[in-house]
Order: sequence, then structure tokens, then C-alpha cells
Amino acid sequence: IQQKLHEIALRRSRKRDLGCHETSPQGFLCLRKPSIFMHLARIQSVFSFIVLVSCADYTETRLNSLTARSYCCLQGIKNVQNHERRSRLIDLIRIQGFAALEELVRELGVSESTVRRDLDALEEQGVAKRTHGGVLYSGGMPRLAEFDDRQPANWAAKRAIAAQAAELIDDGETVLLDGGTTTYEVARLLVGRSLQVVTNSLPVANLFASESRTDLVLLGGYVSPRTGVCLGPYANDLLSRLHVTTTVLSAAGISQEGLFNAHLLLAETEQAMLRAAGRCIVVADSSKFGRKSLTLVAGLDAVNAVVSDDGLSSEWRDFVTQSGAKLVIAEVPPEAP
Repeated sequence: IQQKLHEIALRRSRKRDLGCHETSPQGFLCLRKPSIFMHLARIQSVFSFIVLVSCADYTETRLNSLTARSYCCLQGIKNVQNHERRSRLIDLIRIQGFAALEELVRELGVSESTVRRDLDALEEQGVAKRTHGGVLYSGGMPRLAEFDDRQPANWAAKRAIAAQAAELIDDGETVLLDGGTTTYEVARLLVGRSLQVVTNSLPVANLFASESRTDLVLLGGYVSPRTGVCLGPYANDLLSRLHVTTTVLSAAGISQEGLFNAHLLLAETEQAMLRAAGRCIVVADSSKFGRKSLTLVAGLDAVNAVVSDDGLSSEWRDFVTQSGAKLVIAEVPPEAP
């Protein structure tokens, strides 16, 4: 009996600090009062739980804050990318006047759906107008009645001539461009190249105004409201102090006497352009040959090269060649049925 009571006492002493349930010697279930260590352990557990919950709330708040900042940052980057892409899209449409959807996808390197969304946004701004298979530029460009009327005439021939003329111009040259509609097509093909461009044409200058790779010089003077070209004594005086590698001129008519222009003041400005040039390239479609206009600008002996289309007759081809100018013939693609 004494040994049994001793074992019970040992069990009680071991369990006292744990606050466990015990059975009395009479067999009844009883609870031991928890020790001070048990209270401390419980307080520590509660405190640890409170600290853990607080840390979790703080961590969640910080994560939400970082997530919000990251989202705003990503949105900012996305907005900048959209703005840069749409600015590039506007430049492409403005330079070409009309651009096909497939061409825009290729130039921008994005999906067709992205280009469509950009075009929808630009159309809402009034900058572009969607058409079947492409988009037209409808943004801020001055409307010049005579220029707009003449530009569509023989447009396929003008574009073919422009492509040939642009190949005659090397990077790094200083190029002087007049205000003719065929010269305008040449200018479109020179955008993006490393050149110095001098012009008296507002439509031509508008093509290069935002082009960082091209240095642009716009001649001053009286601005013709019909064609948007600067002419008169101020333009002529500035031209007398310039020297350019190549001058590209258009013509209202070409006869055996030489190049003709319909505007007296513009003829004087084009004569000053010829004097400022190391060489002169004349761009004129075949319909201009055999015609005269108001004022003679210069003879064909003052011209280094003439670029025309394949509709030019053999007689005129022989005449241009005999005058000493290099003749370049551009093949005009047949019109689609």
C-alpha cells in the first residue's frame, strides 16, 4: 500500500505543472489548479497569436500597396507605349495619305486587332478615317485647293516617277525640293532618310517637320494660298546664299525651248533654285511634254536628269537625250480592274 501511494504521489508531482486531469485515490476525477508556468505559457500563446495576426494584416496591407503601385506603373508604361505607337501610326498615315491595314501591321510590329483599336481611337479624334482595306489621313493639314486638285491627276505615273527619282538621291545629300505634286511624291519617299532638306513648300515641309533624322530648312517669303509655296524676293535672296547637292523640280510644261511654269514669281524662285544646285533633276509625267505655260524657267541644257513615265514618246525620249540630260523612264503598273 505504501508503494502504491508513493507512485500516485510521483504522478501528481509530474502532472501538477501541466494542469492535467487526475484521478483521486477514491477513484473520483479531479482538476489540479494550473501552476504559474501554465498561466505564463497561455499568456505567451495569446500574445504570439496577436502578433501573428498583426503581422499578417501589415503584410497584406503592404502587398496591396505594392500591387497597386505596380499596377499604376504598368498602366503608365502601357499608356506611354500606346501614345508612342499611335504617334508613329499618325506619322505613317499623314506621310502616305492612305495606308493599308496590312502595311500598318507590318510597320508597327503589332497585331491587327491592336492596329484596329488604335485606328478606332484616331477616328474618334478626327485624325483618321477608316475605309475598306485601310485608312485615310484626315488630320490637321492645310487644305490647298490647287494642290489638292492637281495631286490625283496621273497619280500612278507620279508615284512611279517618284520612286525612280528617290533612287538617284544618296543619304547625306542636301536636297532642294520645289512645291510640285510630283515632287511631293518624291518627298514622301525621302522621309526617314538621313538628309538635309530645303523647300519652299508647306506640304513638303509638313512631311519632315517631325522627322528627327532629317534637317529641314523652310524658305520664307510670300505664301501662295493656292499651292502653299513660298516665293518672291525673300525666298530668292535666301536661295542666293545657299548651295545644295541636288534640286528636284517639277514643271507645268516642257517644250523644245525648255521648262515652263504657270506662275511668274514661282518661275523666278525656281531659277534661283537652279543656280543654288550642284545638279538638277526634273520630274514630270509624259502629259507635260509638248506643252508650254506662262513663263520659261530654263532650257533642258540646265538640267542633269529627267525622270518621266513609260508613256513618253520615242521622239521626246530622243530629244531629252540629245539635249544632254540623263533620261530615266519609270514603268507605271497597270491599274487594277
